[in-house]
Amino acid sequence: MKRFTIHFLALALISGIYGFGGWNLYGTEAARVLFLIGADLFVVSVFARFLFNDKQPIAQQVEA
Repeated sequence: MKRFTIHFLALALISGIYGFGGWNLYGTEAARVLFLIGADLFVVSVFARFLFNDKQPIAQQVEA
């Protein structure tokens, strides 16, 4: 999910311009929904990038 951050940002920007640009076309409502989905996924991927560091192991081995 972290590697798709730029892709989600591009999806949100393109569909936001198309959806909220003031054009009265057939796919405007779908573009607005895609904008909201893309913006949400962008925010989640940004938080994932900062919260989960790649250098830290997810699980630690327990020695008995």
